[in-house]
Amino acid sequence: MKRLTEIFRKNNGIVRMKYLRQAGIHNREISSALTSGLIEKIKPGLYKLAGYPWDENSSFVDICAAKSSSVICLISAAVFYEFTTFNPPEIHTAIPNHSRKINIAYPPVKVYYFSGKYYSFGIETHKAAGGIFHIYSEEKTIIDLFRYRQKIGDDLAFESLKSYLRKSRSNPGKLINAASQLGTEQIILPSVKAMMI
Repeated sequence: MKRLTEIFRKNNGIVRMKYLRQAGIHNREISSALTSGLIEKIKPGLYKLAGYPWDENSSFVDICAAKSSSVICLISAAVFYEFTTFNPPEIHTAIPNHSRKINIAYPPVKVYYFSGKYYSFGIETHKAAGGIFHIYSEEKTIIDLFRYRQKIGDDLAFESLKSYLRKSRSNPGKLINAASQLGTEQIILPSVKAMMI
């Protein structure tokens, strides 16, 4: 088990089954490690070390490791940027339209399928204790919250915009420019103007 633990530690706590097999780890060892709670299954063929020093963004890393095209979005991104105190029961993530479904055992995930520029615009990469994850920029998060406000609620969209505008690093011009590039300027501009008066 010591060798297995070392392999996980060298790989930021997350390892694929293929890599374990290449390292000469037998299926019995993996099964035993799962049963004992040493490792946890993220999805078929992907495992994480239970005792690894994770942080509050470890679930984001798990999702992006399970599906490399995943981008943390909407409410989960708003929570990450401290735009809202609401904590959703699942992690919101976007993947490209027509992608295969995310097959992940844990954490619970709500998947949104974004097309073209709505998927590719504003993706940032952040580092957490367990590795890296992809998340939409602050501006793209606000835009998406307004695009989906009928599904997630006006209150959350307005609360997040207000929090964004209060931050010292906020850039209303950058927000409006991003909204313009995505064809959503008319949805956001009136609210931005009203809050800045």
